[in-house]
Amino acid sequence: MRVKEFEYHIEQDEDDAINPAHYTAGEVECFDAIASALNHDELRGYLKGQVIKYTWREGHKNGDEDLKKAQWYIERLIAMGDAE
Repeated sequence: MRVKEFEYHIEQDEDDAINPAHYTAGEVECFDAIASALNHDELRGYLKGQVIKYTWREGHKNGDEDLKKAQWYIERLIAMGDAE
């Protein structure tokens, strides 16, 4: 399953620290470009890496904001499922 087959878009504005508007600047959303460049397994690895990054630093940087970012990536992982 490609990432585009599930819903992940969230309304974005510059005041939203989890999904700021600059992520959608231009014709292609940043996450869409990344997802298009990776195969299924690579994308799952990328998403897992982001989860690790944000949970690792939450006690040292942005607290709950980083946990919400990790949650965003976890939701994408769950929506992808584990089979291609």
